[in-house]
Amino acid sequence: MVRPAAWCVLVLALAGQVALSTLTPRGQPQAEDLQAPPGVRAITAASLGDPLAAAKLMNLVLQAHDNQPGVPVPFMHLDYLQLQRWLDRILELDPNGPYPLMAASRLYGEVPDRQRQRMMLDFVHEKFHADPNRRWPALAHAAHVARHGLKDMALARVYAASLRREATGPGVPGWVKQMEILLLADMDEPAAARVLLGALLDSGQITDPAEARFLAARLAASEQAPEHKPGMAH
Repeated sequence: MVRPAAWCVLVLALAGQVALSTLTPRGQPQAEDLQAPPGVRAITAASLGDPLAAAKLMNLVLQAHDNQPGVPVPFMHLDYLQLQRWLDRILELDPNGPYPLMAASRLYGEVPDRQRQRMMLDFVHEKFHADPNRRWPALAHAAHVARHGLKDMALARVYAASLRREATGPGVPGWVKQMEILLLADMDEPAAARVLLGALLDSGQITDPAEARFLAARLAASEQAPEHKPGMAH
């Protein structure tokens, strides 16, 4: 929980920044580049030693950067190296906070630029390993973006395989563990999908008979469907 005193400092700091920007004479508005994030010690000290308050302050600053006074900045025009450093720093301050990874996959990872998309999705995948049972939603969305946004079924399968192997907690929905099977079926690899389905059934990861029947029917349908090119969205 963020301490009230820390929130007061943050609110006053933000209010002062807004007032200064309002009173300062400006010529033609120009977008400012995203600078390197503040160090952990500096931002934590500014929030009276409260790392959660520091993380929330950095969230606010980052969210406001794309809507500078008079100069909206599209996500794809951001410096993604600096953006990744900001998200990494916020995650360092608040490892349990969902914002950095969900922003990476849902906001910054859906720009119409394949290099920037891939950078954000790989960032989510890298950070997922540290806490898979808490961070699986961001990687599941990254798999969706890889498949339907990048049209990269192989990359989507890499993410889905990580979800199957590592997101094994009781709070993880069954469909998360089954993503890889469906991807294999759509990649014209029903044999591999059947082997994986059998392994999940044998290991007890699929216990609902209805889910097992659905997956078996989905595989059977993929074997009977006309040939299609791997990597195409369905």
